[in-house]
Amino acid sequence: MKKILILANDVTTIVQFRTELVKALVDAGNEVLVSIPKSERNHEITDLGAKVIETSSSRHGTNPLEDFKLLLSYIRLLKKHKPDIVLTYTVKPNSYGGMACSLLNIPYVSNVTGLGVIEDEGVLQKIMLTLYKVGCRKAKCVFFQNKSNLEFFRQKKIVGENVVLLPGSGVNTEKFSYAPYPQSEKTNIVFVGRIIKDKGVFELAEVAKQYLNNENVQFTIVGDVEYGSQNPFSGLSNVNCVGFHKDVRPFLKDAHAVILPSYHEGMANVLLEGAASGRPIIASLIPGCQETFDEGETGFGFIVKDADSIKNAVDKFLSLSQEQKCEMGKKGRRKMENQFDRKIVIQKYLDLINS
Repeated sequence: MKKILILANDVTTIVQFRTELVKALVDAGNEVLVSIPKSERNHEITDLGAKVIETSSSRHGTNPLEDFKLLLSYIRLLKKHKPDIVLTYTVKPNSYGGMACSLLNIPYVSNVTGLGVIEDEGVLQKIMLTLYKVGCRKAKCVFFQNKSNLEFFRQKKIVGENVVLLPGSGVNTEKFSYAPYPQSEKTNIVFVGRIIKDKGVFELAEVAKQYLNNENVQFTIVGDVEYGSQNPFSGLSNVNCVGFHKDVRPFLKDAHAVILPSYHEGMANVLLEGAASGRPIIASLIPGCQETFDEGETGFGFIVKDADSIKNAVDKFLSLSQEQKCEMGKKGRRKMENQFDRKIVIQKYLDLINS
């Protein structure tokens, strides 16, 4: 039995994408501790048999004092619980958690779930790269969710040979089972995600406006407006904003296609879930999205930040017959089963921990 500590900055990171891993670790007889901020959903982790340690952490803050406090809290956490191995996810746990583990000589494994603002050149990028370089320096392994992110870190000399490429977070193909394709004549194109600029929502709204006179096309937006952001879909009669839902499966079931015009992704989980449900994908041709579909076979891609390109991809999809759309969805389902099943990710972790 090992004592395994997981560091994350949001309960959603664990509940939506790591539940199966936590359960597998617990079922194997390990003591599993999960460090996350306070949330009403934390009980979903304790229900798995793991222990939650509430640790204050901001996902987006850049206050040096608060970040230093986070580092100190991680050091105290490690000294108190003395884990055999630490698993970290997302920028701050990877950086400050990695630093704390390095100082105390505790083995740790990092998971780079995406680059986000690190892709934007400037002072913030330099700061984040420096933090990552220190945080990943002594990691036993650094997992990456797409090849482009891995090569970026190698180019910046943040990682060496201690890297492993994962199929994103994988998708639970049993939970997201194949759903019969909708027979309704009105085409429902579904977006799932936070309503923020970086998800490409403003370009998507521009595209939706061009279909206002087409009674056979509607868009469904599943997600909340991020604090400080605007909702570009307000007032559009062909767009149905339904807010955040913990379980998106009913919306995927009613979808004819899943769309994601995101600017950057580690690996777009909603596209994996949509494809696993048997839905064609319409997405940005960027790392983290383009791996989830085969052009013309299981979906269509478009140029990021380009509303005209998005419109062109949507038009290609709409030009297909009902039978072609259904077959595209079935091929996407098979792709998920063969390449992106979450069991693949879990086994990689188990093999590494057991070694």
